[in-house]
Amino acid sequence: MLITSLLFLLAHRQKIMGQSVSRNDFMWTYTEQPHLNRRTAIVKAHPEIKELFGIDASFKYVVITMVLFQIFMCWLLQGEDGLDTDVPTELEAQLFTTPCRKFLWLLFQPLFYAFRPLVIYKKAPTDLEIVNAFIQILFDVFILHFFGYRSFAYLIIGTLLAMGVHPSAGHFISEHYVFKEDQETYSYYGPWNLCTFNVGYHVEHHDFPYIPGRNLPKVPISNDGSTLHDKHMHQVSEVLFFPVQVTEIAPEFYHNLHQHSSWTKVLFDFVFSPNMGPYMRLKRKASVPQTFKARHALNEYYQALLQHIGIKSLMRFVIRWLDIRSNKKNID
Repeated sequence: MLITSLLFLLAHRQKIMGQSVSRNDFMWTYTEQPHLNRRTAIVKAHPEIKELFGIDASFKYVVITMVLFQIFMCWLLQGEDGLDTDVPTELEAQLFTTPCRKFLWLLFQPLFYAFRPLVIYKKAPTDLEIVNAFIQILFDVFILHFFGYRSFAYLIIGTLLAMGVHPSAGHFISEHYVFKEDQETYSYYGPWNLCTFNVGYHVEHHDFPYIPGRNLPKVPISNDGSTLHDKHMHQVSEVLFFPVQVTEIAPEFYHNLHQHSSWTKVLFDFVFSPNMGPYMRLKRKASVPQTFKARHALNEYYQALLQHIGIKSLMRFVIRWLDIRSNKKNID
């Protein structure tokens, strides 16, 4: 936060706050997304990469540790148009064009992520979403009633900061906003990967979605063929048991791709560069139509419950009885 604020003030002194973005439309492409073709080529050239597929069985220990740590700290401190809701709306792209506006857009990015699907891809709410909304409202009322508005404001402000201008939130921008004209997806190779479960290795993840994050790169290859991690980072990664992975098996498919080494710089460039803005996303025509139908995951359990308590049998009996009475009246 401090670094981001200092960069913001520095740019203000350099009098670049009034520069608007240079684009007035999204970057449309009429080719298939590149990951399938690269995946096919890598598997053909390096079939041994399939050994990395599977589930990371050790991840359960990470989750348990994180939850226990959160509880401890709590007590201690008190691409397709109309389908991809990750792409900004036309209104966002037209409105947030200057550095000040783009900074505000970053700050309130969680709200745009939450409400954008209601505009881009309208879908009927599922039963689980309705249950989740009900539980969340109850939780918010509980916080307000027992802990006051300050605690509730803390949760809201924390969410805005964590998903907005915090350096680790740079991955929202670094992954798919176009920094190189002919490249759609980007990876980040830096120290934040050690505490974000390798979320920076985004190109590799899209190429091989069935490889767990633990098996995505240990020592990624830079443009000049050298490693982006220094010796210390290499030792740390070995301590954390990151195995040999995608970019080590098939470096020839990744060494020429544009990559990021700083999420803070990504945020800075997005806010202050006139070449960057919400329009810097590749879009393609939708390959499938939008559907409003919702899949209710609890419906099977609901039907089974009705069957178990005999409601369906009772309803069939009542309908049959009404039909018999109706037939008798017609005969009379």
